[in-house]
Amino acid sequence: MVPLLRFHSKLMKKNSWIPLVLLFAFNLSANAQEKKWTLEECVTYALDNNISIKQTALDTESAQIDKRGAIGNFLPSLNSSGSHSWNVGLNQDITTGLLQNQTTQFTSIGATVGVDIYKGLQNQNTLRNARLSVIAAQYQLTKMQEDIALNVANAFLQVLFNKENLKVQKDQLAIDEKQLLRSQELVKAGSIPSGDLLDAKATVANDNQKLIAADNALLISKLSLSQLLQLKDFENFDIEDSSQVQDENNILAQTPLSIYDMAKGNRTELKIAQTNLEIAEKNLAIAKGGFQPTLRGFYNFNSRISYSDIAIRDNQGAIVGVQSAPPFFDQFNNNKGQSFGAQLSIPIFNGFSARNNVERSKVNLEKSKIALEQQELDLERNVYLAFTDAKGALKAHESALVALESRQAAYSYAKERYDVGLMNSFDLNQSQTLLSNAQSEVLRSKYDYIFKIKILEFYFGIPIIKNI
Repeated sequence: MVPLLRFHSKLMKKNSWIPLVLLFAFNLSANAQEKKWTLEECVTYALDNNISIKQTALDTESAQIDKRGAIGNFLPSLNSSGSHSWNVGLNQDITTGLLQNQTTQFTSIGATVGVDIYKGLQNQNTLRNARLSVIAAQYQLTKMQEDIALNVANAFLQVLFNKENLKVQKDQLAIDEKQLLRSQELVKAGSIPSGDLLDAKATVANDNQKLIAADNALLISKLSLSQLLQLKDFENFDIEDSSQVQDENNILAQTPLSIYDMAKGNRTELKIAQTNLEIAEKNLAIAKGGFQPTLRGFYNFNSRISYSDIAIRDNQGAIVGVQSAPPFFDQFNNNKGQSFGAQLSIPIFNGFSARNNVERSKVNLEKSKIALEQQELDLERNVYLAFTDAKGALKAHESALVALESRQAAYSYAKERYDVGLMNSFDLNQSQTLLSNAQSEVLRSKYDYIFKIKILEFYFGIPIIKNI
């Protein structure tokens, strides 16, 4: 053992930097575990990492691709073609038109350019439609971000509630453990019967059960929040213990009508419904364009090359000699041809497809109008409901505080009577249970009020954090 200690001492002297590195690493680990997230940090992290937001962002990219495709409809189309063939046996020379037994090779090259001159304004309306689809996709992304922010805020407040509830249960356990010790002293002194001591032990056991349940609830709420943030190490995840029950923006001083008027101008769901209505209008215009004629211009270039020898014939058609095939580029220039023009297409009857498209687009337009109207009605109802809920939550919290103050005074009075033998343990436990329920109600009403104020502020245009 002694040689090992000497070796360790020599190693530490030789590498004096090792303790510093270990201490630095320990501090880093401790700091990582001690980090506590604020609400703003949670929301920001969720907006950057949530899977649903990433999927919605991909829809925005798809809409941008569709927009580029709509712009491409205005550009000319250019297509080229080429072929090389071998002909064996009796075949026609494509350069002379004569039939003869031979093996030949031919190359043909061509290119075609086409452009829409008029297409019933379908290209223009398709581009407008694509632009609106990009806007709608961006609104959908914003709506998803807003929903995630609210969900994170709700989960954040749930963790805060469970943390405070755990503190209450710990404090209650400490109080009851002291009461148990006091009851043991009173039993020894003969001031209270031994049955009261059993009641005190049962109360402590019940407090331990509540403490375990509160601890589990806190762990589950942290897990829910960390999953919403897409965090893996939820066991070391913790948040700041900062929450104040106050209406910082004095939102309850507003009227429901003023909040609704503000919400109509900034709520994303209304913008989505309005954009979908405009898209439906453009789809109807595109469908109506199917009744109009289309005019398309075209230009075509082609040339051909033969690799076989050319037979020289006399006036009677007899072969009198053979001439080698002209050079490639000479044939390319001599055999080239061009054509251009315009193609007019007038729809006369197409199995009612154009008419059905128009009727279908009209139905979708009416659906979009109804959806917009429904969104306005839903928003009005939600605003008035949120305002009523927030005021009710405030009153409930104020009442809970008054009740808690009374329960605390009643419990203090009951404890004094119990200590002098004027109250039994059953009545004391009843008073203590009422106090515990009052404490839980204060916590519940507190975070219920905070969240409902956040919702009301959200409708008024105040985001959960400033950068969403």
